Amino acid sequence: MDKVYSNKVYFKGKIVFLGFGAIASGILQLVLNHLDPRTQLAIVTRDRKPNDLVDKHKIPVHLDTLSKESYGAVLAKYLTAGDFLVNLSVDVSSAEIMEWCKQHGVLYLDTSIEAWGDFYTDLSLTPSQRSNYALRETVLAKKKLWANDKDAPTAISAHGANPGLVSHFVKQALVNIAHDTGHKVAKPTNRAEWTKLAHDLGIKVIHVAERDTQRPTMQKNRDEFVNTWSIDGFYSEAVQPAEMGWGTHEKNMPRDGHRHSFGCDSAIYLDQPGVATRVRSWTPLDLAYHGFIIPHIESIAIADYFTGEFNGKLYRPTVHYAYHPCDAAVLSLHEMAGNNFQLQPKKRVMVDEVMDGMDELGVLLMGHAKNAYWYGSRLTIEQTRAVATNNNATTLQVTCSAMAALLWALQNPNRGLLEPDDLPFDEILAVCKPYLGEMVGAYTDWNPLFERNSLFPEDLDPMDPWQFKNFRVS
Repeated sequence: MDKVYSNKVYFKGKIVFLGFGAIASGILQLVLNHLDPRTQLAIVTRDRKPNDLVDKHKIPVHLDTLSKESYGAVLAKYLTAGDFLVNLSVDVSSAEIMEWCKQHGVLYLDTSIEAWGDFYTDLSLTPSQRSNYALRETVLAKKKLWANDKDAPTAISAHGANPGLVSHFVKQALVNIAHDTGHKVAKPTNRAEWTKLAHDLGIKVIHVAERDTQRPTMQKNRDEFVNTWSIDGFYSEAVQPAEMGWGTHEKNMPRDGHRHSFGCDSAIYLDQPGVATRVRSWTPLDLAYHGFIIPHIESIAIADYFTGEFNGKLYRPTVHYAYHPCDAAVLSLHEMAGNNFQLQPKKRVMVDEVMDGMDELGVLLMGHAKNAYWYGSRLTIEQTRAVATNNNATTLQVTCSAMAALLWALQNPNRGLLEPDDLPFDEILAVCKPYLGEMVGAYTDWNPLFERNSLFPEDLDPMDPWQFKNFRVS
């Protein structure tokens, strides 16, 4: 960070957005709120879409496409040492782009780990090889190499809402549970201390528990995919193998579950896509619901972060996404799955057309002395429009987190390659909270055995409600 003017950051280099879909459009408003007007912005995208902020601030838009063969030459046209690349593209390798940035002295941020477009459906790869676990391992390998370079520019990997913001929710939730259960301990300051706190509190399962109730003015049409965020990004995740961080309390591997033969060994995958895998979960407003295990990096990274050995035994919680998207997206997923997972030809991300609803995004921590605790953001479309244009509730939860990470990187420009859990959770949350609507912490006596075995007999483990078999629906 070069200078601060009236609570705004002035950055001497250029900030270049790679890709300009719903998330990039949404984050632009927040960046303009927090950057001095003299900061130079630019956009590199495949196609130009009308955008009032781009026109108002005369932000240059460069139409260009990155490929495996051309990405270096393309990036060199728009970036030089000291600049900042905000990578919000899909079908472009995050690992290769961030390595180029390091070699050229460019700061870097993305909201998910992406691969070249053929990765997700490449049948020459095994399910393990085309998983999020495998994608993260490519980034972890670079992280280890970069650790030897004390002057490496900051590169923050996978810092949107989830992955990203939810890692900070987990830490705040742990602090809250510790306080409410009389667990007297200083706030942890490193990975080992955070892991010990989770272990000592008895955390067995962590869900990223999200329910989106936003509704459009125009309902979904046939052969159309409607969503509240990137449809291409959602599709690529939905057809990947269902994945989860695998807890050490689990007694049995799922019938179709597999470990990976490489890497940190924090996760497993199933022989079916995430869009075909549903689990039971809970949020304070929606209460009990069925969500999709859409594979996400945070399921693997959070489980890896909270892995440690205590009294000679390994500890790790089970972690996964339990996502109930907006109703229009659920209909879109059903139609897509019914067509053998072929994406619809028409796509619509609803932003201005959202007429009501909210995104209830949080983390559900289970197994502790007070049973289960949800902590997160309850953000309505009305609250969203009061603080940010070009956003719906879902995108604002992503964009405020990305913006917070960007501001942190500007103030810490030589920290090398980092994941969300490497950043100070309280500093990130402090920047995000004005954009997150109502922040809620709620305890519940719900567990996945609640009112089960009534209509039909089920294969359950009544002695341990926190076994994955009790959560799984399909």
